[in-house]
Amino acid sequence: MRIERIKKTIENKANEAVDLKLIDPVIEKYKGKKGILIPVLQGAQHIYGYIPKEVFIKISEECGLKLSDMYGVATFYAQFRLNPVGKHIIKVCHGTACHVQNANSITEAIQESLGVLDGETTEDRMFTLESVACLGCCSLAPAMMIGDDTYAKLTGKEAVNIIKNIKIKESN
Repeated sequence: MRIERIKKTIENKANEAVDLKLIDPVIEKYKGKKGILIPVLQGAQHIYGYIPKEVFIKISEECGLKLSDMYGVATFYAQFRLNPVGKHIIKVCHGTACHVQNANSITEAIQESLGVLDGETTEDRMFTLESVACLGCCSLAPAMMIGDDTYAKLTGKEAVNIIKNIKIKESN
């Protein structure tokens, strides 16, 4: 099953300037070597949480990689992000087992609670919601993951309560 996401473009605000010096160690590590495109992009994403436009440009200029090649790879592989993500990434499984156990109700409840669509991040950048094809825990269907924690045999109401509890912990 293929999940189609509706992407919301988030522009960097002037007060959220990207610190380009953070990418320098990654560039120095790979500059002049072959086969660096994916490792450099992974390094950039590890630093920033996503790959900002300004970082693409700096990598292109300093490593001699074509912007079109970098964007091609970054948009092909699901591991790369072009927009900022939330502190907590909520992954709702929509694999076969979860789908037949009504995973859609979980996603819909979370969307309503957070006010975001699939693939979007809350304005406070606390949560990003993602539908995924499989979490690999079919016996626990329907399931979701938030960070490294897996939540099993959920209802929409239970999923929303888990998220509310995370908000409460964060505010304390």
